[in-house]
Amino acid sequence: MYLNGCWKSNQNGRKKKSNCITLSQISVLFLRQKCLFNIKFYCMKKIRLTTRFAEDVLKGLSSTPKYLSSKYFYDDEGSRIFQKIMQMPEYYLTDCELEIFQKQRQKIYELFALNSKSFDLIELGAGDGIKTAILLEHFVGQDAAFEYMPIDISGEVVSKLTQMMSNRLPSLKINGKTGDYFEMMDAINRYDHCKKVLLFLGSNIGNFNEQEAHSFLVKLHAAMQKNDLLFIGFDLKKDSNVILKAYNDPQGYTAAFNLNLLKRMNRELRADFYLDNFEHEEFYDVATGRAESYLFSLKKQMVNFPDFHRNITFEKGESVFMEMSQKYDLEMINEMAKNSGFEVVRNFHDSRLYYVNSLWKVRTR
Repeated sequence: MYLNGCWKSNQNGRKKKSNCITLSQISVLFLRQKCLFNIKFYCMKKIRLTTRFAEDVLKGLSSTPKYLSSKYFYDDEGSRIFQKIMQMPEYYLTDCELEIFQKQRQKIYELFALNSKSFDLIELGAGDGIKTAILLEHFVGQDAAFEYMPIDISGEVVSKLTQMMSNRLPSLKINGKTGDYFEMMDAINRYDHCKKVLLFLGSNIGNFNEQEAHSFLVKLHAAMQKNDLLFIGFDLKKDSNVILKAYNDPQGYTAAFNLNLLKRMNRELRADFYLDNFEHEEFYDVATGRAESYLFSLKKQMVNFPDFHRNITFEKGESVFMEMSQKYDLEMINEMAKNSGFEVVRNFHDSRLYYVNSLWKVRTR
């Protein structure tokens, strides 16, 4: 089919086709331009992310002492390694949270659904969903009116989790999202005004230092409405041997998890780290409750970042701070809630008192 005006009459009165464009050709051109725009947008976004990654890496490795941000651990490979960590018998956190969900799921549901006909269940850093599935199965069994929204920075994690949950719970409403927690929360709030219950499980809050944790919780508070809830996991202070076994595992998964960040820099930033030149070690300070992960340089060496015209020198024995995992007591938890605008509704403990899932509400003034 031709556009109107694309037919002209000749001297004999007969119509003939002029050099004009058809609707099908316009459609092809439009789709081609749209495709090129999407590719350009994706490339620009990837460049921005790579630049931010590079800036953070080079800043950390140029500091004294050196450090790297644990937020970059969770690329697809890092997420796969972390799933293995969570399945280790030494990694007690998973078993503790599973026990809490299995034994106290009805009371958890009652508090989530209190004073609301429906709610959105938003999980920040969803992972493999093994623990969350216990709650989801129970909620579905109660005919609860809710939608599950897992958020993770790994697209592979979100895709696998969505598929697994859809197969396991066909009636579950699930809307997985890939990206930054707060960007996704902002997007959800723009179109969805339903009550929200936020899950931040696995004691992920412990990966932040005190100032970072406060800032994170304040930002969550700002994204929440007065009836919303936050269900957050905390690893409690306990015997140091129990803690160190969880992070210095004989399988070597924690070491691989830390070293994977060097692999990621080699792949995405074209650095030339030799992984055999670094060794992972874990320390626990009983007084502060801080478990800390480090990589140590086994020799004097230089690592190159050719795309950024930078070289980083490592002395033999020099450390790179990788990650912390804060352990808490109830006084610390209550203080954190109060200082960030929340109020503790109830704490759910495991039988060994190793762990607590704390339910918070937005504090009204």
